[in-house]
Amino acid sequence: MVNEKLKAARLQMGLSQADLAKLVNVARQTINMIENGDYNPTLSLCIKICKVLNKTLDELFWRV
Repeated sequence: MVNEKLKAARLQMGLSQADLAKLVNVARQTINMIENGDYNPTLSLCIKICKVLNKTLDELFWRV
C-alpha cells in the first residue's frame, strides 16, 4: 500500500525525500520505500517522521 499521506505531508513541508531522510537520520531510499509501501518502519522511525512533519501517527500511518 502506497503511503500517499506521508508523501503529501512531506511535499506540503517543502521537503524532498533526501531532506526528510537527513532529518530523521535514515537513507533517502528508506523514505522512498516507506512511501511506496515496500518497507514497514519501526515505531521509533514513525515517531521521528511525525515530529519532523508536525503530524500525528494516526494522520500519517493509520490505515483505514
